Amino acid sequence: MDLHFAFVLLEGLLAVAVVGTNLLVCATLGLHRRLRSVTNCLVGCLALADLGVGALAIPFSVVLSMDLSLCFYTCLFLACFPLVTTQFSVLLLLLIALNAHLKIRLPRSYAMHVRRGRVLGAVGLCWLLSLLIGLSPMMGWNRQGQYVERNQSQAMSLAVERAPLRLIAHDQPYGGFLSKVLPGARWTPHASQPHDPHLGRCSFISVFAPEYLVYFIFFACTLLPLGALLGIYADLFRLVRGHFRAGAQAAKRRELPMARTLLLLLSIFCGCWIPLHVLYCVRLLCPGCRSSEALDRLAVLLSHLNSLANPLVYALRKKDFGRALRSVFLRYVLCCHRAKVHPQGQGGRP
Repeated sequence: MDLHFAFVLLEGLLAVAVVGTNLLVCATLGLHRRLRSVTNCLVGCLALADLGVGALAIPFSVVLSMDLSLCFYTCLFLACFPLVTTQFSVLLLLLIALNAHLKIRLPRSYAMHVRRGRVLGAVGLCWLLSLLIGLSPMMGWNRQGQYVERNQSQAMSLAVERAPLRLIAHDQPYGGFLSKVLPGARWTPHASQPHDPHLGRCSFISVFAPEYLVYFIFFACTLLPLGALLGIYADLFRLVRGHFRAGAQAAKRRELPMARTLLLLLSIFCGCWIPLHVLYCVRLLCPGCRSSEALDRLAVLLSHLNSLANPLVYALRKKDFGRALRSVFLRYVLCCHRAKVHPQGQGGRP
């Protein structure tokens, strides 16, 4: 099977799974009021970002893999959109960790400090920062010069290949007739250029500088928030262990499984996205190293798989959320209207 065909097929299946799963998460939160805690609502925002990955970022990735001739800014927008959703996921994971930390450190004053308006404002700030970071290449930090030069060099090489054919036609006995059919036998760079100079072969690497992807996106905007997340979770588990030693209340002990679930989400994010960033680092630090196309495609698929893993992990780790998710799936997808969620510990009575 052709590598590109297999990549497009897997991306298509993954996009359908990501959209369906995250739509189910959003529908579950919309239909079950008792699940609308602050943490669950933040996870719902994460599901919306993952929904954007399945609906737009994955199709954009497929287009970028085709090496089509596109206008530079069209290609740049297609490449920038996945950066926006990824950065929002990082910032939202940081916000979820801060919420869990406050819930354990300040159990009595938590409700006073964490209010719905403040949480929505924090989510809006995360979106704003994600847009500024992800769309910064649209403001000038890009490779437009190299993109145009590559297009011009390809046009010149194409014209040079066609020039001998024009000269042969001009030397034939019927050259006068052919010169009327093919005007411009004498080649000039601008006359023979078949495309707009802003057109070129569109790919993720052709519009982004390696320094931007490594130093700004990976080091500054990914590793620094992830380092802060690890520090928050280290302090969070230290607090929980101290609560256990001091004979903590049952309410505080219930926060430990939630903290473990969020740490698992963070681990999955690192495992899915770090390989792709490592490939960018190798491409920057070792320009002569040849990378395998299959390895590049596998890293892209792995990064998109993160958007499918988030809701599945949360549903499996949170029993009440998983039961509600199952009930919505049975009732509204499989049309099993008799399926109901029974409270844990009760019998078969509805």
